[in-house]
Amino acid sequence: MVHDDLGDDLWTLPTLTVRALHVGPMDNVAYLLTCPVTGTQALVDAAAEPERLLALVAAHGTGRLETVVTTHRHPDHVGALAAVVAATGARVATGAEDADAVTEATGCPVDLRLGHADRFVLGGALLEIVALRGHTPGSVALVHGSPTAPAVPGHRPDAPQDVPGGVVVLTGDSLFPGGVGNTQHDQARFTALLTDVRERLFAPYPDALVLPGHGAPTTLATERPHLDTWEQRGW
Repeated sequence: MVHDDLGDDLWTLPTLTVRALHVGPMDNVAYLLTCPVTGTQALVDAAAEPERLLALVAAHGTGRLETVVTTHRHPDHVGALAAVVAATGARVATGAEDADAVTEATGCPVDLRLGHADRFVLGGALLEIVALRGHTPGSVALVHGSPTAPAVPGHRPDAPQDVPGGVVVLTGDSLFPGGVGNTQHDQARFTALLTDVRERLFAPYPDALVLPGHGAPTTLATERPHLDTWEQRGW
C-alpha cells in the first residue's frame, strides 16, 4: 500500500489498480478501480462528496468512468450516485435484490443487476461478484486477483506484494476488521451472512486484502482465527 496524490491509499495488482477515497461523515470509503492496460475505470460506492470523486476519476486512467458499482442499497453508499452518473454517463451496477431500492433512492436506473458468481469485466481486468446476503438482501462483494499472478512489465517490482495473497476483496458493509456487517440483531440474517463469508471468501482464498465500505482495511488471514468467536457472540 502507498499513498496517492488524490486518493487516500493505493494498491496495485498486475491487471488492476485500486485507489481509496474516504468521504462523508460516516467515513465511507469509495474505491476507484483502474485497468492499467486500457485505463478503463469503475467506481465502487459513490457514497458522498461527488466533486472529490469526480476529481479522482479525472486524474487517472482515461479520465472517464465506465461503471459505478454499488455494493448495497443503504443511503450512505449511494449519496453521490446521481451526481456522479449525471456528470459521467456511467452505468450503474448493483446486486439484483437491492436494485429497485437503489433506483428508488437515487432516481438512477440500474443497468447491471449482479448475481453471485457473475463476472464483471473492466478493460483487461476480470472481477468476480460474490453475493454476501444478510446486511442487505442484495449485498455484493467484488474479488480480483490470483495468488500466482505474475508481475506486469513496467510496474513497480514490488507491486504484487502490495496485496496479501495476490487477491483483493471489496466487501462493502459485509466484512470489516473484527466481524461481519450489521444485521440488526436478526439471528437468521447474521447466520446467512456469516455462512456466506465463510463459504464464499474464507474457504476459497487462503488470504486476501479486504477493503471494506468504512474505515481501515484488513486481511482474510488476520480475521480467520476469529470466525468461531464471531459465531459464538452472534454478531
